[in-house]
Amino acid sequence: MTTQTTREKNPRDGIFSDQKAPHPDLLSVVRHHRAHLWRKPCPEHTLAAFRLLQNTLSRQPRALVLDSFCGTGMSTAMLARRYPDSWVVGIDQSAHRLAKHQSAPSDNYLLLRAEAESFWGCLTEANIQLHAHWMLYPNPWPKASQLKRRVHGHGAFPLLARLGGSLELRTNWDIFAAEFAQAAGEIGLSGSCESFIPEQPLSLFEKKYQARGHTLWRFHGEFCR
Repeated sequence: MTTQTTREKNPRDGIFSDQKAPHPDLLSVVRHHRAHLWRKPCPEHTLAAFRLLQNTLSRQPRALVLDSFCGTGMSTAMLARRYPDSWVVGIDQSAHRLAKHQSAPSDNYLLLRAEAESFWGCLTEANIQLHAHWMLYPNPWPKASQLKRRVHGHGAFPLLARLGGSLELRTNWDIFAAEFAQAAGEIGLSGSCESFIPEQPLSLFEKKYQARGHTLWRFHGEFCR
């Protein structure tokens, strides 16, 4: 592994990182997290958001699509049109980003301020399954020392297996996509990783990266039944 004093920029994705390949500790980290249940007190604002979702589902049961790290919720509104018979729920930690949302003419989506990992924990404790899960351009935390901050290096990553359904992750960093695909296999998520060109950007990040000529990557998989 290269040292952190050597930082290179991939011209295809604009990412500065001291990694030239998937992190050598990735699989051992994922296996450790799989063997040791992630536990963290759930923030009150996340509990409040989850209770709102529970009330919504009890009033009008529908299949659930989750848009984690939704930012301004542009992607959530667009996904709501893709899944007209489902509840599409966008969650993001930032009230500032959510406040920028421009409402769309759809009555089947919600935007909730919540910590994603704790929200996943609430869903698993309530035995709520997902029809589909989307993760569009989560923070890549590009330093090698930041592996455990990446979504696939986080202690809550194995919770995704209990949520079921399909999962699509998108990123503009090829190493991040490759790592996610490797980690996914460790928790029973079978899928493939590829570069792609979106017909219509699903998020502001996707729109920006595409305009800058970055190579975009996606992983799509299904959890084994």
